[in-house]
Formats: sequence, structure tokens, C-alpha cells
Amino acid sequence: MKHLILIKYGELTTKKANRKVFINMLAKNIESLLKEIPFKISKDRVRMYIEVEEQYLEQVTTKLTKIFGIHSIVICYPTETNIDSIKTKALELLKGKVFKTFKVATKRADKSFPIPSMEFNNVIGGHILKNIDCKVDVHNPELLLTIEIRKEATYLYTKEIKGIGGYPVGIQGKGLLMLSGGIDSPVAGYMALKRGVDIECLYFESPPHTSLEAKNKVIKLASIMNEYSGNVKVHVVPFTKIQEEIYRNVPDSYIITIMRRMMYRIAERYAKMRKCKIIVNGESIGQVASQTLTSMVVINNVTNMPVIRPVACLDKLEIIEIAKKIGTYETSILPFEDCCTIFLPKHPVINPELEKAILYEKSFDYETLIEDCVKHIDVITQFENNKNQDLL
Repeated sequence: MKHLILIKYGELTTKKANRKVFINMLAKNIESLLKEIPFKISKDRVRMYIEVEEQYLEQVTTKLTKIFGIHSIVICYPTETNIDSIKTKALELLKGKVFKTFKVATKRADKSFPIPSMEFNNVIGGHILKNIDCKVDVHNPELLLTIEIRKEATYLYTKEIKGIGGYPVGIQGKGLLMLSGGIDSPVAGYMALKRGVDIECLYFESPPHTSLEAKNKVIKLASIMNEYSGNVKVHVVPFTKIQEEIYRNVPDSYIITIMRRMMYRIAERYAKMRKCKIIVNGESIGQVASQTLTSMVVINNVTNMPVIRPVACLDKLEIIEIAKKIGTYETSILPFEDCCTIFLPKHPVINPELEKAILYEKSFDYETLIEDCVKHIDVITQFENNKNQDLL
């Protein structure tokens, strides 16, 4: 038996001349994330419809709840647009359900249908009352029957599943996410995806100072983010030589400042190679020494590429709440240190001076090291949901 899923666009409906571009991108993303499931998709300016066999229904609706650009998902039941057909379909839909109170809400998109919405609510409501033992409650019904009367057909449904909204991933171009194993950067990546930015990830590893478990932790985080995109890649930067040179040549208090400046230089070069328009990271104002406003100014000085910080103005509890919601929190708190924490000094400078940072960088040949880093970046493109779980 085939079922019809109706998708409501939400924010996409605010677009005018270019709405079609957004809808086509959403359809492309749905096709990509459902590629292993047989289905049929159709669309217009206000709705999208997916036809799928019953055995795949739950799997498809679950995947749709993780696709940006969808306001809500409805399993609907189409019928011909005439009173008798709608009455019959309404009873078919409600007879197997347990409820004591109900409400009918008609949306008459096809204005050629002769009966106004409020009047038609009464027509269908009266028919239900005659055939089912229940009562009408317009304020707090146990069951809401929605009827959408459109030109091509009439659609009835009783349940609406909330989508995650936003814009279809990729509609705004591509960004390079500086992904660590912490709580903040995966949340930042999720929030960028929600605004239509296609994300590729850049992870800095420093073996033997950082462990394989730390790397696998990041890959697991990327695989979770990939459930919302289907197009996530992880680019692993061999950062050991640069980090060791910083540790040997830079005063302890400036190690993190200089390290972050090197990371930004690498991120900018690699972002341009990957045709990314922006750098995205999980910096939150004042959370650590490198995220004070003064530190951000000094660190950001090395790049002209726009740096987007989606969680910059959220406090830690707000970030944790989102991390739990999107499924990254439990992985993020696993106790494997990344390169930002391995060499963390006891007293990092809170208000670094740009002149000092530039002076300390002159003590070693970072340009050659950066070139070597970029040449040897490793790319990971395939994920399986629990592939690395046993390693963590």
C-alpha cells in the first residue's frame, strides 16, 4: 500500500521570484538523503508530495525531520474534490482512531470550491457526529482533522510532524567548519546548515600528542552532522610540526593565540581551494581566553575571509541544549583531548597584543610549515552512523 506525504515549506514561502530555486534545492536534498529508498516526488510553489510504500513510511518521515527547509511533514489521504468523496474519506480516516473530542479545520486553497471554509467545517463535522460517538471541541480537541482543498485534489490528515525549518542546505553556497571534538563547533555547523550553508569540516590533529580516539570522535560528530546534510566531508590537517614549533619558540601565554592564527591561515587557504565562501567556527564570546573580543581581533587579523560564529552570543547552557537536541552532546563530552587542549598553558593571555603576536611568529618559518600542512590534508567522505562508536 502506498502512502502520500505532504511537505510544507515554511520559510521558503517568503521567497518570491527565486522561490523555485529554493524548492528545487530542497527536492534535490530530499532525493539525496532518501536515495536508498524507492519513492516518487512531485512539487509546486506551495507544497511538495512524496509517494512511498508503507514499509518505508516511518523511515522516510524520520529522515525528513532532519532535512532543512521543511516546516512540517504530514501523512495525508487524497480524495476527489466533491462533498461526498470528502465525507467518505473523513470517516475512513477517523473510524480507526480513539478520540472523544474533535475539530475540523478546512483550508480552501481552491476558491472555486463552492462552500466557504467555516461552513464546510460544519458540514463535515455534522457528518462525523452522525456516524461516530464523539463531541466537537474547537478549543482543545483530542483530534484535529485538517482538510486542504486544492485544485488537483483534496487532502485530509490528522497529524502534523514538525520539521526543522531553515533553508535547504547548499542554497547559500559552501562554508568550511573548523570542527573540534568539543560541544560548540558541531552546534555551529548545525546552525550554519540551517541557514542553507553546505558544510565541509577541517580538523587539526597532532599525533602522537592527540590520539586516534580523538580523531574518531570528530569523525563520529561529522557523521551525526551528515544526517542533516548528506554532503559532509572531514579534512584532517597534520598539525604536529607547526604545534611543536609554536611550543618551542613562543612564550607560554601566547601559545594558543599563535596556534589559532596558524589555524586561520590554513583554514583560509584550504577554504579557497575547496571553493568555500566563509569560515565557520564554534567560538563563543568570552568562553575561553582565545575567545575574548581582544583575542578574536588579534587572531582574526590573519584572514580576510568572512568568519561566521553561529554560537558567538549563546551561553554554554544554550549550546549544550542544542547539542543534546541534535544528537552530538554525548559524543562531544567523551574524554579525548584535541590539539587545542593538549598544549593549553596555565595562564593564556586574555588580551593579546597584535605586535607581540607578529614578533613571536617571526621566530620560526611558519609559511613553509603551512604549505606542507595544506599539501598533506587527508579527506574523509564516507560515514556510517555507528562506524566509530566501538573506538570511542
